[in-house]
Amino acid sequence: MSTDISIFKSQSEIIHSDGGRTSALGKKLAGTVKFYSRRIQTNNKGFFRKVVNGENIGEPIRDSFNAIVVGMLPGVSRIYYKEKYDPEGEPTLPNCWSNNNDVPEPQSADKQHANCANCPQNVKGSGDNGGRACRYQRRIAVLLAGDSSGDVYQFSVPAKSLFGKGAGNVHPYESYVKYLLANREAPDTVITQISYDLEAEGMELTFSPVRQLNANEFALVEAAQLRPETELYTRVTVSQTDGVVKLPAMEPKVKQPAVTRAEEPDGEEVAEVEPIKRVKRQEEVVASGSSAENLASVIDDWSKGR
Repeated sequence: MSTDISIFKSQSEIIHSDGGRTSALGKKLAGTVKFYSRRIQTNNKGFFRKVVNGENIGEPIRDSFNAIVVGMLPGVSRIYYKEKYDPEGEPTLPNCWSNNNDVPEPQSADKQHANCANCPQNVKGSGDNGGRACRYQRRIAVLLAGDSSGDVYQFSVPAKSLFGKGAGNVHPYESYVKYLLANREAPDTVITQISYDLEAEGMELTFSPVRQLNANEFALVEAAQLRPETELYTRVTVSQTDGVVKLPAMEPKVKQPAVTRAEEPDGEEVAEVEPIKRVKRQEEVVASGSSAENLASVIDDWSKGR
């Protein structure tokens, strides 16, 4: 079973190179590209695939791959789509999302509530099968084991792979992190095998430690953690990473009844029952990282400390 998500269909000859070779043409072309957005994609057929600037790259691998987690937020995030997922449909930005599970992100075009705790999409039964319509999610930044280029990828851990108890050294993600810390390790000090749970009814992932990092691998981790995109991948949604700009279907807004002159208190402004939030027009919505160019611009701003 291969653990390398490679651009090559096959290569039997061993090439003694770290993958970072340069050439005259490569140097010339490299100057025309500012930033590549990278992520590892999952699907319900048990495959992992590289996605670069929204395009599938190379041959997918099945069942599992090895990686090093180099970035994650302190807590889980939330994400809400009004429409059900359609693999044949055109991708859109989420209606609403929160990186820290507290309030909607400013870039959310269709905020559902002022905070996550009291949001109607966070109520059991608001989603399919009695669950919540707003789903938990965790976006992590990873290096691929064996890849000395140091390229960082976004990886999205779905809700069903986050919580629950593990067995031995195989765990859902949140339990896996606790397991490592309890054993005086951390996600960025070990090689992690990310696998599909072949016994699960739906698409679920498991995480298990393979070994400790060697000195060269740890140096790659330290270098990656200084790069702005490592933190950015934990904050932008998958659709933003892929350069999606289409806005989602909006929730209908409840129109407040008009207030007559007789109902207005003398000398005071009328307070609305609930604040009316104007839905921004598409040209007014700034979706951070909505394309490779915009994502590169955000990274550039971060690196300059703006």
